[in-house]
Amino acid sequence: MVQRQQTLWLLLATAAALLCFMFPFVTGQVMEKGLLVPKSINAGSNFLILVVTGASLILSTAIIFLYKDRKLQMKLCLAGLGLSILIIVFYILQVNKLTKPTLALFCILPFAITVGYFMAFRNIRKDEKLVKSLDKLR
Repeated sequence: MVQRQQTLWLLLATAAALLCFMFPFVTGQVMEKGLLVPKSINAGSNFLILVVTGASLILSTAIIFLYKDRKLQMKLCLAGLGLSILIIVFYILQVNKLTKPTLALFCILPFAITVGYFMAFRNIRKDEKLVKSLDKLR
């Protein structure tokens, strides 16, 4: 299970999703009662981002343990890829609400989730093709 490359990519997606809760994506200012108040946006600062990032975290962890069913793994990786794109879209929508937004160093974390799911999907598909080619030889 751990010796497979897709497991390492899924662990990257899991770690990046977990770190999205700890570190800000963007910092900026928001207008409240006529005053500019500093605000940072991370996965826990908005309900939609919280739910989608949490679902992505749980999904990437669950996919790791489904190593015996590669077809289901591929479908769930595509679902996770869709979730990670939703995370990025929700972050961008939140950035547009800020005045003077400044991207943090950790803004790469949602993109790391996307890369993790994509590379895991590629490696799972490669394993599936290898198994099918070995079945043809029998």
